[in-house]
Amino acid sequence: MQKTKKSIAKRFKLTARGKLMRRTPGFRHLLSAKSTKQKRRATKDKLVAPGHAKPLLRSLPFGL
Repeated sequence: MQKTKKSIAKRFKLTARGKLMRRTPGFRHLLSAKSTKQKRRATKDKLVAPGHAKPLLRSLPFGL
């Protein structure tokens, strides 16, 4: 039986078209040192690059 990699399932979400979305890293602490522009852009989720997404999707056999 194929199992879902739970560590990957917690960090990424699948779009309706099957692409992976990720959070912007580095925004849990030391926020006062970061610019407002940098913090604003970090609130938006990013798409995972296609080359990186392929092995990650293999770890999610049943989607999310």
